[in-house]
Amino acid sequence: MSIPKDPDPVIPTFKWVRQTASRTIAFGFGSGLSPVAPGTAGTLWAWAAFLVGEYFLSTEDFLWIIGGGIILGCWICGHVSEELGKKDFGGIVWDEIIAFWIVLLLIMPSSIWMQTIAFGLFRFFDALKPGPIGMIDCHFKNLENNHNPSTILQIIWRGFGIMVDDLAAAFFTLLVIALIQKMMPL
Repeated sequence: MSIPKDPDPVIPTFKWVRQTASRTIAFGFGSGLSPVAPGTAGTLWAWAAFLVGEYFLSTEDFLWIIGGGIILGCWICGHVSEELGKKDFGGIVWDEIIAFWIVLLLIMPSSIWMQTIAFGLFRFFDALKPGPIGMIDCHFKNLENNHNPSTILQIIWRGFGIMVDDLAAAFFTLLVIALIQKMMPL
């Protein structure tokens, strides 16, 4: 099954985003519509949602949500990018949300300062994509060069490409935090 592309590019609005659950999730419940730094807005939304979720959810609940969010995110991010006609539209922030939830799950409980450091490191790695993160991002962006409608497998693979560089950014964030904690034990 393939999704026909509109000849005119879609410009996402709040109305367009809330028309389907996949768009709502992909755009981080509207946070990805931020006109400035949507990835940062999505990460801030993830942080706030995690802190609220801590009152209601167990670690096991978060593990299920994150695991399901990664799997579902491959479909959702790929599908919505197909609707938009763009490989990795900046407003799609589900990848940032899931990746930052992983960071928070693994560092919590921690002080607001450590959470802020984690936020800054994650945004650094996600936005600048140094080293292997950039290589992963380029690899997936260079895979597709046609403008034909995609198959389901291509959509899922594109979604995986959208998700994986953020998961790598989360890994490097956690690595740096571990080094910081090793050098400066609290």
